[in-house]
Amino acid sequence: MQPIQENPLLLSLLSLAKLLGRDNVQVDLIPEKKGLFLKHVEYQVISERFKISVYRRYSDFDIFHELLLQRFAYRMVPALPPKRMLKGGMREFIEGRRRALARFINLVARHPFFSEDELVKTFLTFSGSDVQTKLREAFKKTGDEFMTCQLATQAKEYLPADIQAQFASSRELIKNIHNSFQKLRDRAESMAERSKENATDLLMFGKELSVLGSDGSPIPSMASSQSTWGALRQSLKGLSVEFAQLADKAVQQGRREEDDVVEKLNLFLDLLQSYKDLCERHEKGVLHEHHRALQKYSVMKRQMMSATVQPKEQVSVEQLESRIVQQENAIQTMELRNYFSLFCLHQETQVIFMYLPITSHILGAFVNSQVQGHREMGEVWNDLRQKLSCLFAACATIYTQGVCSHAD
Repeated sequence: MQPIQENPLLLSLLSLAKLLGRDNVQVDLIPEKKGLFLKHVEYQVISERFKISVYRRYSDFDIFHELLLQRFAYRMVPALPPKRMLKGGMREFIEGRRRALARFINLVARHPFFSEDELVKTFLTFSGSDVQTKLREAFKKTGDEFMTCQLATQAKEYLPADIQAQFASSRELIKNIHNSFQKLRDRAESMAERSKENATDLLMFGKELSVLGSDGSPIPSMASSQSTWGALRQSLKGLSVEFAQLADKAVQQGRREEDDVVEKLNLFLDLLQSYKDLCERHEKGVLHEHHRALQKYSVMKRQMMSATVQPKEQVSVEQLESRIVQQENAIQTMELRNYFSLFCLHQETQVIFMYLPITSHILGAFVNSQVQGHREMGEVWNDLRQKLSCLFAACATIYTQGVCSHAD
């Protein structure tokens, strides 16, 4: 076993701040380009690290994701959002996909093992006209991480003896964390939606007051001479201004909740989901293939034993021996890949736990958004209360004057 300070499994020098500081990639929607027959959505991708702006289509992200998964099959590769609309309106779908692509590329650009890879650098910096061809030509034939990592064949040496138990325990804990964060995200989305609904209700409330105040119907003579409705009615029109301001503040509150809280929750959920996907690839991929190879090897050995007992042609026996040797080599390679897969899983688990302090970031953003929202709306409500106080005072004066006039 290697000394602990030289063990590449340990990523203790990394922290959430360092991960987030690796890059901040902005993905902005640019106006649709219209051709003779087609129109498509294009994104401006701006890397803070590389100080460059490039333009990408969804299909560019798709090819990049395919190559990334091919090269880093044993790492957490976040999923892409759907290419086509599944539900909701087109505008909501396009904005939702833009946000998801931004989360995807930021998780990739900040990953401790992706961020320095030429594939990622090329995607974020190549400004030529055909990035897909550039990516394919440069990286299609590049071997996966197992083929290029110097430690791949030594991975077993760095793994703890109880790696399977640790993996099972970590996987269960991360699954529980994922479930809880999903529920938190759902509640945060509901609150952001309620803020938008509140904005609509406040705006409509103010408009109805304005309609009421704009009613020019004459006050009937049978009304009391002390009635203040005329003056009150004239004042109601002006109240729609404050309610419009309240509606605007509620909209801003909803946006803050979406941008500062929901998006951070979605970012971490995307990472957690990529960990779940990685665990499934490990079990259904290299581990499953290793078991199948062992079964095939067992069948070949039985055939070989049968051939030595029963006389058979020398050529077929030699072919069987050659196939057994090939299968033994394949099994040895699969065993090395299996250990390397566990090696990467161990490291990726640490990355998940490095991201867990984002919980405090999310809670801080949630509290700050509520404090700011309530403060801003409170200021408008106070202005409205003062305005109403003056209005009530004016109505009281009119009423008093009317009473005195009637007494005279």
